Amino acid sequence: MHLLNKITRDPQVCHGKPCIRGMRWPVEVIIDMLGAGMSIEQILEDHPELEREDILASLQYAKLSLSGHNIEEVA
Repeated sequence: MHLLNKITRDPQVCHGKPCIRGMRWPVEVIIDMLGAGMSIEQILEDHPELEREDILASLQYAKLSLSGHNIEEVA
């Protein structure tokens, strides 16, 4: 579950939404780019501040959220 350590929540960043490493990159934006058909490689090329593991962490977070798990207990 080390990937989930890349997901942070801070009330001062993006209104407390789950974000990548405290940056202003909400998980939902990463998922939206993937859903729009962008590949991981395209995202990384367009946004070099992101890492491959950030995108994988976003997918893992989304999966756990949808499965009904308490993210805080899993992370």
